[in-house]
Amino acid sequence: MNRLLYIVLLLLSPVLMAADIEEPRWELIDKLDQVELRRYAPSIQAVTELGSSAGTSSGFRLLAGYIFGGNERAQSIAMTAPVQETLEKTRPVMAFTLPAEYSMEELPTPNDERVSLVEVPQRTVAAVRFSGWATGGKVARMQRKLLATLATHGIESVGVPVLNQYNPPWTAPFLRRNEVSVEVVLGGDLAAAH
Repeated sequence: MNRLLYIVLLLLSPVLMAADIEEPRWELIDKLDQVELRRYAPSIQAVTELGSSAGTSSGFRLLAGYIFGGNERAQSIAMTAPVQETLEKTRPVMAFTLPAEYSMEELPTPNDERVSLVEVPQRTVAAVRFSGWATGGKVARMQRKLLATLATHGIESVGVPVLNQYNPPWTAPFLRRNEVSVEVVLGGDLAAAH
């Protein structure tokens, strides 16, 4: 195989693999500068708190353990994207959205009590995308940008912003897709139009 072709395929493999991973369903409502307003369908998430001792990697392992058979039926559940993490200091939470094919009744109970299943209702979310590594500084800048755009347009945010990361860790930085998002309440013209 041509060396250049091999390098291109190696770099594109995370993109090609990501195309097969289910993501939460949503529809675009509007776009304000670089911020998308989206309406998400109801979903179910597996969640765990990231307390000070657990950390992000520990939270990921707990959730991955659940979908890879760490449940009452030893049932494997397909991985989805993104991995979601709340951007709060006191009680951050990590979540995996579970495949849409499952109802709450069909999902097995987690073996680890630190993992719980939560029904997430339909909601409206504002999101700003960025590439590269989701470093603390970059995430903070994106969060400020998101909240400033919402304030400029008179849109109220609800709850805590979250970081969404869509790619496996080995994905090249320039191919990575990340978002900072927050639930919003649309009022006035935007609510009337949608």
